[in-house]
Amino acid sequence: MTHALHLPHPIRAAATEGRVPAVHRVGAIVVAAVIAAFGVLGLADGLAYFSTDGERIAGLSSNGLLSTISLVTAAVLVTAAVRGHRVASTTMLVIGGLFLLSALANLAVLDSSYNLLAFSMANVVFSICAGLVLLTLGAYGRVSGNLPADSQYRREGGADIPDTSQQLPETPAERAAEQAMRTAERAVAEHHATADQLRRVEAMAQVRTRADRRAVWTSFDRTPSR
Repeated sequence: MTHALHLPHPIRAAATEGRVPAVHRVGAIVVAAVIAAFGVLGLADGLAYFSTDGERIAGLSSNGLLSTISLVTAAVLVTAAVRGHRVASTTMLVIGGLFLLSALANLAVLDSSYNLLAFSMANVVFSICAGLVLLTLGAYGRVSGNLPADSQYRREGGADIPDTSQQLPETPAERAAEQAMRTAERAVAEHHATADQLRRVEAMAQVRTRADRRAVWTSFDRTPSR
């Protein structure tokens, strides 16, 4: 009798999708776990909901409102990871930016009656660090000049290159070549490309413009196979 290892859906999917999706999905879940733990500890201690002084929770200051916001944020991250790695990536980028804005906003009202989240300087530092971590994880394999080979965002880089009349396919042969190029790139991203498709996609990765990529692709048709 064989026993299957049943992993949570996002982690199970990440294990088969590749490194970049794994970073996005697992990264969102790990950060969510940390934030959720902070929120649960705060609510378990029965903190005053709108206290501006706060109480110490895991080295940070917190009140009931901040604990609730932490749990909601964690739930959003987990939901994003379940929905897909692209959703997780975008969500981490957005929440990471909000963490940085929160750090600046709460620093401005520190030790005042407007400190509704009971922030201390330790909270400000944590928000900055958490925001940078989320931005780094969300941007991994997506925002770079040299994307990993298994990143599905490699194909999206071409969208930044403007199409001109010289770059657009003008003949049936060129249109067929572009269709074959897209099929090959999709096959490489999904890890079932043939050896010929892999060679062509790797060669196209060395050039930038649409016309040059098409020229590289068609050059393989003129090269006799060995």
